Amino acid sequence: MADTPLAWWRRQGLRFRLTMVAACVLAAALAVAAVALLTVLDRALIGTVDRAIEQHAQQVRVKADTGRLPAPIVTNDGTIVQVLDKDGRITDVTYGADRLVPLLNAAARERALRGGGAVDLDGRPYAISGPLRVVAVSADHGRTVLAARSIGEIAQSLQVAVNVLYVGTPVLLVLLAAASWIIVGRTLRPIDALRRGAAEITHTARSRRLPVPQAHDEVNALATTLNDMLARLEEAEQRQRALVSDAAHELRSPVASIRLQLEVALGHPEGADWQETAEGALEDTLRLSRLAEDLLALARLDERGGRPGRREPVDLDEVVRQSVERYGEAHLAFCDPVVVRGDALDLSRVLTNLLDNAVRHTSTKVEVVLTADGVLTVTDDGPGIPAEDRERVFDRFTRLDSGRSRDEGGAGLGLAIVRETVKAHGGRVHLEDARPGLRVVVELRPVR
Repeated sequence: MADTPLAWWRRQGLRFRLTMVAACVLAAALAVAAVALLTVLDRALIGTVDRAIEQHAQQVRVKADTGRLPAPIVTNDGTIVQVLDKDGRITDVTYGADRLVPLLNAAARERALRGGGAVDLDGRPYAISGPLRVVAVSADHGRTVLAARSIGEIAQSLQVAVNVLYVGTPVLLVLLAAASWIIVGRTLRPIDALRRGAAEITHTARSRRLPVPQAHDEVNALATTLNDMLARLEEAEQRQRALVSDAAHELRSPVASIRLQLEVALGHPEGADWQETAEGALEDTLRLSRLAEDLLALARLDERGGRPGRREPVDLDEVVRQSVERYGEAHLAFCDPVVVRGDALDLSRVLTNLLDNAVRHTSTKVEVVLTADGVLTVTDDGPGIPAEDRERVFDRFTRLDSGRSRDEGGAGLGLAIVRETVKAHGGRVHLEDARPGLRVVVELRPVR
């Protein structure tokens, strides 16, 4: 089955298509310009002839009205003049003009006098090659002055112009098409450089960037945008690699602990305390479970690209009340009704992580406050966090020295999950000094 012209056109390169479109537009423009030029030139030349024969006719009319008309009538530019009496007989003419047959018959003279302009006339019956332009002017005593001039030279001039355009226009079109081909090629050269640069970027050269052209144009903006995208992809890959490495490290410790406890118990079954061994293995298994849940939560946040799982109205005060009720050490000091838009499960996880951290480090109690403007604070009276570490603790797998023991629990993912979740809900979170202790401040945007 033969391809359609549209399918063939779509298979052509961008340079070819742009050049062809430019050539077609130029061809149309040149054709219109040529027609306009010939039309204007024709009208200008004919107008010049009309004004000249009109002037001659008026001069003859004046001389005829004053009785000073010479015989024969003299013109210096080849204009033919006939003076007719009221009966249509020729009384005066220029040298060589027909003295018997008027240039215009009675009906044509009447139309020319009413129209007031020049009319076309075939000059061959009067032994004149080419067409004539004739003007009729009324004189005294019913006389009529006819003035005519051949426009064969104008036709020849126009034919010369047509021949020049007929030859010159295709040549000009070819030159302009060649120039368009070169210009389009130079314009697309940076894009080809981008293509080659993208082809050279592999898994072994991830840090390479695409070449950015010097011109501040759309290609420059495209190259800059693509380089920014590559930087984000490289950063995401590095974060993923770091996450995998840290997760493997965190998983290795409880797995190794479980293996060691079981190997010792199986190696010395007569002296093993199976109750203690089971409790230790369960503790490490719970730690593995918490780590797997945290990793799954982070993976879901990354997969959604910084957006909540749902965007529906959530009674934040109810989420806070339900979360606080599960902790005996937590005290809900103040709780205003607040409605936010997001995912209730994700927000509940934020409260759970914050309360787990606060309860783990508090000395006496944990205080929770929710105000009507969407500000949630969780305050403990524990040792707190130094000011220089309050931003670093939001990084993944970051634990301070006081929280590195296995007994303290956690793998350094709790606050990372909190920040990513709050950010996905359009809020922000930061740490403050409670003196004593630490205050976590979560700011969410309530629904008005």
